[in-house]
Amino acid sequence: MRVSESMRKSKMCLAVPGKIISIESTGELTRSGKVDFGGIVKEVNLAFVPEAAVDNYVLVHAGFAIGCVDEEAAKQTWADLEQIYGGEAEE
Repeated sequence: MRVSESMRKSKMCLAVPGKIISIESTGELTRSGKVDFGGIVKEVNLAFVPEAAVDNYVLVHAGFAIGCVDEEAAKQTWADLEQIYGGEAEE
C-alpha cells in the first residue's frame, strides 16, 4: 500500500495502522521501533504494546502505538481511508 497525496496533506488526527518492521529499543518505557505506514516509515513508541513484535500491525496515534490489530483489520482501515480521501490503494 502507498499513502495517497491527499492523505499526506490531511489535518485529521486519528489512529492509523502500521506494520512494525524493526524494534530499535527494548527498555520498558522507551521501547520503540520503526513502523511502515504504506511506504512511509516512522519511529514509534511501543511501550503501550509490549506484546507487539516485528511483522505485527499496531494502531498509532501521535507517535505512540496504542493497540495491536490483525493484518485484515489494518488493510481494511487503509482501504477505508483511501476511499474517504479519494485515493486508490496500491499494493
